[in-house]
Amino acid sequence: MRKYETIVISDPDLQDQARAELFDKIRNVMAKENGIFLSLDDWGSKKLAYEIRKKLRGHYACLTFGGTGDLVKELERNLRLNENVMKYMTILVSDDVTAESLAQEVKDAEAAKAASDAAKAASVAETATETDADTGVKTSEQPVKTAQASGSDEPAAQTETQTDETVTDDQN
Repeated sequence: MRKYETIVISDPDLQDQARAELFDKIRNVMAKENGIFLSLDDWGSKKLAYEIRKKLRGHYACLTFGGTGDLVKELERNLRLNENVMKYMTILVSDDVTAESLAQEVKDAEAAKAASDAAKAASVAETATETDADTGVKTSEQPVKTAQASGSDEPAAQTETQTDETVTDDQN
């Protein structure tokens, strides 16, 4: 078994639901050919280097999967026949991988994604502003740099904490 990446450029005017159906069809082809789907990395809509089918933009996606040469042939045949796919390219990432190593890679990627989502949630909670329940005053602390006089022995810039207060009117 080998590990492959396929870059697909689809029509940028395609609705999200139709794009999801396209990628579901690709996953079904992989399942029929005994391939292992690893990941779908949606790169979004980008400007093309040159015009393809009278379009200047394309929606990019990177598919990572494991399989055989027959899977790649069948996948590319389906991509060629689909009118929503403007271009595609498949590259060989690594030779001679096992199904177990690919399954472990999927588990590791899911664990890393869960950890990054938890870290994002924690950082959002830390930077969120606090609201005083009794007064309805919303406060947030922001560091502000102040410059010192050039003739003093102290550092050129100090960081102080400035508190912004916003009064909210709850009687609308």
